[in-house]
Amino acid sequence: MSRAALAGVRVLDFSRLLPGPYCTWLLGDMGADVIRVENPRELAKQATIFGWDKLTPAERTRLRERDILARNKRSFQADMGDADVVSLLHDLVRTVDVVVEDYRPGVLEKLGLGYDALSKINPGLVYCSLTLCGQTGPYRDKPGHDPVALSIAGVTSRLGEDPDAPGFAGIPAADIVTGTHAAFGIVTALRARDRDGQGQHLDIAMSDCSMSLLVNLLSRHSDLENLPARGSRRADMGLWRTADDQFICTTDMEPRYWRRFCEVVGREDFIHLQNDVESRPAIREALNDIFKTRTRAEWLTLLEQAGTQFAPVYSVSEAMQDLHNRARGMVGEYPSNTGDGAVLQLGSPLKFSRTPASIRQLGRLPGSDTRAILQELGIPEEEVEKLIRNDSVMLSE
Repeated sequence: MSRAALAGVRVLDFSRLLPGPYCTWLLGDMGADVIRVENPRELAKQATIFGWDKLTPAERTRLRERDILARNKRSFQADMGDADVVSLLHDLVRTVDVVVEDYRPGVLEKLGLGYDALSKINPGLVYCSLTLCGQTGPYRDKPGHDPVALSIAGVTSRLGEDPDAPGFAGIPAADIVTGTHAAFGIVTALRARDRDGQGQHLDIAMSDCSMSLLVNLLSRHSDLENLPARGSRRADMGLWRTADDQFICTTDMEPRYWRRFCEVVGREDFIHLQNDVESRPAIREALNDIFKTRTRAEWLTLLEQAGTQFAPVYSVSEAMQDLHNRARGMVGEYPSNTGDGAVLQLGSPLKFSRTPASIRQLGRLPGSDTRAILQELGIPEEEVEKLIRNDSVMLSE
């Protein structure tokens, strides 16, 4: 097997919130050496918010192993406000290709860890900043999370079926799309560096990336003041409740699939009404009643035989057990570091024929790699012990 696609790329990861760890998860799975800098104050804050401070050491170990975004990363735990730690981090910056951070604009600059300071240390550095609204613009200093980014981008106004009010997405859409864009940006910047040896600062905003979710809408509608209302979807696609209170999704928009669908539900009279806007409410109402006459399993068999476009609306648990998802390597169990059974993990969505992604290690407790990373920097053992005694750096519990 060839070396991993990003083998030899080293990443210093200051990020804490979902977009940054998702970005470095993608890089780590493709072979990058990701060093995760974990601040004890941030860890304590998270533990209090999510109740992790009440867990036993064994439970915390298990929790970190289950954390998909912590895998394939080494953990360096240190007080980032400590002058000695900042000096150590400068030493680390000299050895890395990429820095990823998600602090509010200006925060890391005050610590001597901003792009201007670090690029002087390492001119080839690719420095990726992930924020809510970016490094410039009127909203530069605005606080907020995923739903705020989606709202600024105009995406929230399109969420949900209720024609009178928007809804929450129910998934961290802005976080994931931002992390994905950031990973793409980093690989692109590394490719540019291959040509001229120069690094650069990547300004990745959640609000910007969220706007990419509107690309299809903007491409198809010239009058943005009169977009189709929420819930005014076509009749040839839908979510249908079955007799056993499950759901099926159908997307038979192409005429040949719509024909098959109408035939299998026994309503051939709907075939020629596919694009009749006025008929859509009546068709949906009729289909709602039809799907309630059979169980999900019965409908799945009939739709499969007819060759239509459909899928069961799986629960998360069902999706984890689906044969296709498992065959694609998107779900699997991996041995625990402690030998305590197996740990469920998502696989990488990136399928490469020659340099595939891999799970080299599960998530490890904060500080698990602090000593090894200091030793790689050539720090004498007595100095390492001094840093530990002073609580400048921390080992795992």
